[in-house]
Amino acid sequence: MTDLLNRVVWSALATRQDAFSRGHTCARRFDPLVSPFASAKDNSDESLAALEELILPGEDPAFLLQADEIRLPGNLVAEKTAVGVLMLEKTAAAASSQHAEIRPLTRADVPEMVALAELTKPGPFTDRTPELGTFFGVRFDGRLAAMGGTRLNLTGYREISGLCTHPDFQGRGLASALTLHVASKIRAEGDTPFLHAYADNHGAIALYRKLGFEIWNEVNVAVVRRRT
Repeated sequence: MTDLLNRVVWSALATRQDAFSRGHTCARRFDPLVSPFASAKDNSDESLAALEELILPGEDPAFLLQADEIRLPGNLVAEKTAVGVLMLEKTAAAASSQHAEIRPLTRADVPEMVALAELTKPGPFTDRTPELGTFFGVRFDGRLAAMGGTRLNLTGYREISGLCTHPDFQGRGLASALTLHVASKIRAEGDTPFLHAYADNHGAIALYRKLGFEIWNEVNVAVVRRRT
């Protein structure tokens, strides 16, 4: 089943997150109001042409994320590229009981969630991103100090994403606690937790290893837009 991880965006949109999908049998993308991620089914000319059709002139850039090589059709250009890693949970760690204040976040929390994401930059996050999964947060004195939840959801696997901590509350182990908490929820539903990190973010990778995750493979990232 790890073949599904070669193109996790495609696998999610073609299975459990089809309701958020735009496109057809060769290329799909999330509704841009929910998430900027898009994917071709493969690198065939037909699939790349279909991907090109989904990214319109004047739209915000789309994000590609896959272990497979990224190839672009002629009318798409990459504004940014990077190498990341996809990490699978290999050794299930118990969720920390130290942070009993971890609570599910609701629609009423979305403005604070977006503000925290804009401040800390954990990755693409819009006011509709929480529709993709369940998010949890930690509050101190009524302030949202940290959050994390699930984003990509495909057969057998679920991604931990949106992990971030407000600078005022760093150094308290909140990111670790939220990672373990979300991972335990994913395991309880019969799926394997996974997450992403940039390949040069050695601190984050070391932390995730301590929490029971191991690198499955490198992944390619590209931020692309349509040529005008």
